[in-house]
Amino acid sequence: MGDLLLIRHGETEWSASGRHTGRTDLPLTPDGEAEARTLAPFFAGRSFAFVRTSPLLRARETAELAGLWGAETDEDLCEWDYGGYEGLTTARIHEARPDWSLWRDGVPPHHDGRPGESAEDVGRRADRALARVAPLLASTAEDGVLVAHAHLLRVLTSRYLGLPASGGRLFLLRTATVGRLSTEHGLPVVAGWNQRPLPGV
Repeated sequence: MGDLLLIRHGETEWSASGRHTGRTDLPLTPDGEAEARTLAPFFAGRSFAFVRTSPLLRARETAELAGLWGAETDEDLCEWDYGGYEGLTTARIHEARPDWSLWRDGVPPHHDGRPGESAEDVGRRADRALARVAPLLASTAEDGVLVAHAHLLRVLTSRYLGLPASGGRLFLLRTATVGRLSTEHGLPVVAGWNQRPLPGV
């Protein structure tokens, strides 16, 4: 059985400033592009059971710059829809709601009418994405790769481990890093997290 490799996209203008970036389709910054290129040594010369990305530009660019060409897109790998908090920093939100937690409280609707998502909503998408790749991993020794976003991948990790979607708050994930979801004695485990190649490797 293969492992599931998770890649968070490289830096964008909003991730650098801590703004919630859900469905706003931003490109990588030049630093984000450089971050993504540093991932290429992880994947050079390897084949994978599958490579899937979020359809959003920052994830697709990261996959290509890391040398993961020909990826399929999966709508369920889109980032959390932050509704009315799209583009805001946590500090800004706390000015009006000092005790607010994304994981517990969710988000208000967007001004265009989109309701946004709760942790449970994102968890249902993560469950669907995991269900689609599980048989592929079970049928091969090759690893699979998902390229997506911080909060979505944190929720997906929590669900992989059998935890509630809100358990994703425990898994801080940096830009342009690799996580590895595996098994030990038939049980799901995190085998690596926030990994980057060593300098010069």
